[in-house]
Amino acid sequence: MNGTEADRTEKRVYVDKRSPGAYKALTATAEAVRAVAQEAGLPRTLVELVNLRVSQINGCAYCLDVHTRAALRAGETAQRLGVLAAWRDTEVFTAQERAALALAEATTHPADAALQEAAYATARLTLSDDETAAVIWVAVTINAFNRVSVMSKHPVRAVPRQ
Repeated sequence: MNGTEADRTEKRVYVDKRSPGAYKALTATAEAVRAVAQEAGLPRTLVELVNLRVSQINGCAYCLDVHTRAALRAGETAQRLGVLAAWRDTEVFTAQERAALALAEATTHPADAALQEAAYATARLTLSDDETAAVIWVAVTINAFNRVSVMSKHPVRAVPRQ
């Protein structure tokens, strides 16, 4: 492989920059989903917990960085963010948050039908129709953003310590 071919295979294409119209549509979807979540009465902290949990599952460093900062701005605590990956093993999340997190995980792992059905059934006991729909839309949307960032290898830059 010559230098040009090596450069081409090693250099990542930022798909959001390369296809700005598609990315703009995805961003518009995210804005619509935020409105749906707000109309359903979901707290912003819960939306960010869903964004973070899905991003943890997908290994999206960029989205984890963005949504950790958003969660903190929304009033989320460092303790809850720190234990989010093990949310089932803690007592720090409400029934609503637990139902939403399970539903978000099931949305992220659609091939696991048993997990999906169990999470959906649990969510229906705790979440309203509007809340259920909003959580699924939040999970679907962050999954799409995760794919864009993971495949583009969007960088996470260090923030100076204060």
